[in-house]
Amino acid sequence: MIKKNWKELMVGAFGSLLLYLIVVVEVDPLAMIMVLTSIFIASVLYNVFHGRGMIGAAGVAKMPELLSFDEIGGQEIAKRELMEALDFLVHGDDLSRYGIRPLKGILLAGPPGTGKTLLAKAAAHYTDSVFLYAAGSDFVEMYVGVGARRVRGLFKEARQLTIKQKKKNAIIFIDEIDVLGGKRDSTTHAKEADQTLNQLLTEMDGLFSQDLPRIFMIAATNRKDMLDDALLRPGRFDRQIQIDLPDKQGRLQILGIHALNKPLSVDVILDLIADQTFGFSGAQLESLMNEAAVYAFREQKELIEQCHLTQAIDKVLLGETSDRRTNEEERRRIAIHELGHAIAAETFRPGSVNQVSLSPRGMTMGYVRQNPKENTNVYSKSDLEEQIKISLAGAAAEEIFYGERSTGSRQDFDHALQIVETMIRSGLTRLGIVKMEMLTHEAAMTECQNILNDLMEQTRSCLDERRNCVESLLPILLQEEILTSSALQHAISESKKGTCTNGVA
Repeated sequence: MIKKNWKELMVGAFGSLLLYLIVVVEVDPLAMIMVLTSIFIASVLYNVFHGRGMIGAAGVAKMPELLSFDEIGGQEIAKRELMEALDFLVHGDDLSRYGIRPLKGILLAGPPGTGKTLLAKAAAHYTDSVFLYAAGSDFVEMYVGVGARRVRGLFKEARQLTIKQKKKNAIIFIDEIDVLGGKRDSTTHAKEADQTLNQLLTEMDGLFSQDLPRIFMIAATNRKDMLDDALLRPGRFDRQIQIDLPDKQGRLQILGIHALNKPLSVDVILDLIADQTFGFSGAQLESLMNEAAVYAFREQKELIEQCHLTQAIDKVLLGETSDRRTNEEERRRIAIHELGHAIAAETFRPGSVNQVSLSPRGMTMGYVRQNPKENTNVYSKSDLEEQIKISLAGAAAEEIFYGERSTGSRQDFDHALQIVETMIRSGLTRLGIVKMEMLTHEAAMTECQNILNDLMEQTRSCLDERRNCVESLLPILLQEEILTSSALQHAISESKKGTCTNGVA
């Protein structure tokens, strides 16, 4: 806190000192005014020189610890496209033979934690270039013109370092460029942010010439829609590379990379962990391997075992186990709620449940961890209805055993409503093909209620048929606090009631 607010603390201390000198020591006010004027002029000159790069471009960091593309897993398509663009730097002398204009910049767009910064560092290694890093917020200042001067200072420093290190190319990487390159407001052209962006556009226009050194621009953002159109046009950011979440093969590569320096047991199956981590980013997978090592260290194990990796998945998704305690009746209600989710999931999607747990984690008092459906980007109406019924199953189970619902279903209902909205936007409801903006609030709510009430009735009917499954599994879950998928599947197969397909008995 002190480091963050040191400027405010210094101002307060300085003001108190001045007040003390004037009132107690009775210093001449005229002399004090001259001192204050000198300090003000010095601070203004410092900001001017600092912004021009005479003291150094603010926020710029040189990163000597580069890495190769082989050390980055899960982004094969992005790496291939980036390396092709970088070949224009490596083989720049041969471009004139084909009449190719060298690329000036690349924009890496994608969710957080997918490796955009790592790709930029690997690009500098691949091209043997000077690498300079800055964040978009480094150029945002309250002083007029400082941001634009810092942009000039950044490019000037890139040229100077390249000449000093006797290299041909420099790569400037700006992270979170949406802070610097956001869309300009047509009514306020004189804003400091607009001046900074205009300076960046000007520098990028003059990046490439026949003279060395060549400066190549790489930027990263997870909000590409916020960027100004002038920044995205060809001739500035010539290529926009989408960095997506890794698929199963990519996740397996990333897990293998982060397992190299960790003592894994021979029984560890990383392929199984890759199956269970659908939707994880590279940063989350790295955190998973680190948390697994922490669990092994806590237990003073020599090797990291499969159970440690499984616990780490829950830790990354939900947080650490908490010490919150509940009474027996509340614990029983939570167990019935989670069994409702698990039995519905296993009924509609056999083999989808990994485990049921009553261990409190983060904000949850219990949870069902499912084996996610791999590489599914398009969902049918029946797929979405299954997801809704699984979300509603916890509340349905409470209604069957208690005759009423509880506040524990709030997040389940939010999830179900989001899926219903997706169905409406996709034309999968009785409303047909419509836009949400064209619907009245009453019409949209009526359709949502009709869909949810219909699916809740189907879910309740299906769980009522499997009431004996809940009753047989409940004491096991209450005692062990963890229910495995095999025990759940066995109980459902032993059910004496009829089967339930797509929610219809």
